[in-house]
Amino acid sequence: MTTEKSESGWQLFKQAIAGDTEINYTEGSIARVTLLLAIPMILEMAMESVFAVVDIFFVSGLGTAAVATVGLTEAVITLLYAIAIGLSMGATAMVARRIGEKDPEAASIAAGQVIWLGVFVSVMVGLLGLVFAREILMLMGAEESVIETGVGYTRLMFGACFSIVFLFLINAIFRGAGDATIAMKALWLANGINIVLDPCLIYGVGPFPELGVTGAAVATNIGRTIGALYGLYHLVGGKGRLQLHTKDMGLRMSIVWSLVRISVGGVAQFLVATASWVFLMSIVSGFGSGAVAGYTIAVRVVMFSILPAWGLSNATATLVGQNLGAGLIERAETTTWKIAQYNAAYMAFAAILMLIFDDQIASFFTSEADVLAYAIQCLQIFAYGYVGWGFGMAVIQAFNGAGDTMTPTCINVFCFWIVQVPLAYVLALTLGWGPFGVFWAVFAADNLTCVIGVIAFRRGKWKLRTV
Repeated sequence: MTTEKSESGWQLFKQAIAGDTEINYTEGSIARVTLLLAIPMILEMAMESVFAVVDIFFVSGLGTAAVATVGLTEAVITLLYAIAIGLSMGATAMVARRIGEKDPEAASIAAGQVIWLGVFVSVMVGLLGLVFAREILMLMGAEESVIETGVGYTRLMFGACFSIVFLFLINAIFRGAGDATIAMKALWLANGINIVLDPCLIYGVGPFPELGVTGAAVATNIGRTIGALYGLYHLVGGKGRLQLHTKDMGLRMSIVWSLVRISVGGVAQFLVATASWVFLMSIVSGFGSGAVAGYTIAVRVVMFSILPAWGLSNATATLVGQNLGAGLIERAETTTWKIAQYNAAYMAFAAILMLIFDDQIASFFTSEADVLAYAIQCLQIFAYGYVGWGFGMAVIQAFNGAGDTMTPTCINVFCFWIVQVPLAYVLALTLGWGPFGVFWAVFAADNLTCVIGVIAFRRGKWKLRTV
């Protein structure tokens, strides 16, 4: 019996990795379809986090100023991630709903409009970053040494932002269609290239030029661009559930407006969250580069550890969208609660490992005593809130999958700006806790998000949302 279960589990894993376009995610065992969809999403999100960890690992050899550059730049560029993720929510929700309605042609047309939105965002953000790279670092309170070291990195990360935007959007289209395996492979390809090029371009290995911290930006953007092109290739010429043709690219303003309407809530949702993070980073930067570097390392490690939970949560969005499209409202709700429980269980396991091995994990990235102390303390405090954080992720993504992006936005406004930001200011500056006050404020806000999210989800208004 044990062998049969093991073989069954292995077959399930292989089926998820291979990608089966014949699977109907609105039928059968909820646990089974969740795993088939979530496994490639988990691996995809794990690869997304590897970008950040790899960059920090190789850049850390250049010193504290280089690490601080990456941290401060990423703090601002997460605003771009917020826009890309918000647009991705609209893409996933609309494509999933059309697939659930058994209308792949309408799903392809929606995908074409998503591409147009991506072009507009990339041009606007790229131009701003190219022109104001130095001012961005100054605005974040960077020391002069950090500005001189990192202005090239910042300019390139913003100037080539199309690689971020399109990788997010194309993968969101595939996730909404249920073709999560293609999105996973795009991230694996992008990451493999980044891992190889990072040390070569940072330190000038072999025939490659030594570009320092700027080399990390070059490597990351080359990897992401190739990953996005891989996804586009399959979107245009693949044999999946959704295929993009020239006729689908004609501008359809009614669909664009529907995407914008859904995405505005998604963009606002993450802008609220990430803008608060930018504010928190500016508080931490007031305590020196050591605090910034420690916080940056800890946040990168935390994001790596929680992304399997994010992968499961993304599966929630797709499954809720497709089930609502098929008229299976009760199944959509049951799926959400089950995935929330899976998430909480995983996050409990991750928290235990984090608390046991915090010193070893932080030491892998730095040996500087002050940086190490901040990183360890941040890892410990965040780990205490992992279970609530994981449960809340799935519930919030259920709203997004239903196209109700405004409810999570309102939750974020309250939890991050009414609670987290003032609490961080008071704890860190008024009460003199320093960066540790910021860490505890993050803990409080994330768990409050879970509580309010569950209450709102039980009210059931998301069931009536049209996309």
